[in-house]
Amino acid sequence: MFTKMLIPLDGSKTAEKVLPYARYLAGKLKIPVELLAVIDIAEIATHISAERAHHLDTMIEDVLRASTTYLRGIATTFRDAKVTCTVEKDRAEDAIIGKGEADTAMLIAMATHGRSGLDRFLLGSVAEKVLRGAANPLLLVRATEEAKAEGEAVLKSVIVPLDGSELAESVIPMMAGVAKTLDLEVILFRGFHIPYNAYAGDDGYYAVNYDELIAGVRDEAKEYLDKKVADVKKLGVAKVTAMTKEGFAGDEIIDMGRKTPDNLIAMCSHGRSGVQRWVLGSVTETVVRHSGDPVLVVRAK
Repeated sequence: MFTKMLIPLDGSKTAEKVLPYARYLAGKLKIPVELLAVIDIAEIATHISAERAHHLDTMIEDVLRASTTYLRGIATTFRDAKVTCTVEKDRAEDAIIGKGEADTAMLIAMATHGRSGLDRFLLGSVAEKVLRGAANPLLLVRATEEAKAEGEAVLKSVIVPLDGSELAESVIPMMAGVAKTLDLEVILFRGFHIPYNAYAGDDGYYAVNYDELIAGVRDEAKEYLDKKVADVKKLGVAKVTAMTKEGFAGDEIIDMGRKTPDNLIAMCSHGRSGVQRWVLGSVTETVVRHSGDPVLVVRAK
């Protein structure tokens, strides 16, 4: 499933808000953890005056020592996992992606900055560059003001949005392995809606019977999910249910998560090219931006 978990930290409380979920998953999945701090020497150099430039090497060594001490302190908060601490000199995104390339089965766990931070997603944040450049599965946790960095989270269920495509279904094998190990209920979910121009004429009148049309779509979605419930049970998952909801998929996934606490949301992305299309507003983007639940993003092969 996962060979290990990589957790990039920059010393901020925002980054640390991934830790409760990381502690829980590391203990339950019994995988080692690597805490990573990255020192960007070029970035440091741009913020010091010419008069102090000759102190750059000393400043870097001080940051190295402080980062090592910081990571070792975080490591003590993991009770049931083997934890190593790494400090590298590089750009953060390059160090993270490089480690991912060396081990594509490694889970990268990161906190995002919530809505305001994710607005900067498109402007070149570290998280964006990792999403674009890494082929690894990613655990993304939105760092809201209410979110805690201390303790250990608990998960009770995993919501798996499916849209009928093989791409969306490619998350199922990994999700099933996680669900079995963590004893989670799996909720297969499909949101559906009919575009206005599919049933209304140019003059604004209904060209077809909307109620009949939506009923047919609902029945088709339910039939599809019932088949997928059977498929997931064949993978050894004991608790599997299905749910359909009329509405825009991203909004309904988020709403469902709010109504059922302690969820993980597992979704597939379109790979590197697909993540670049996030600027166009995919369902995955909507969920990552606004969901209060951790989101496991699995790359399509």
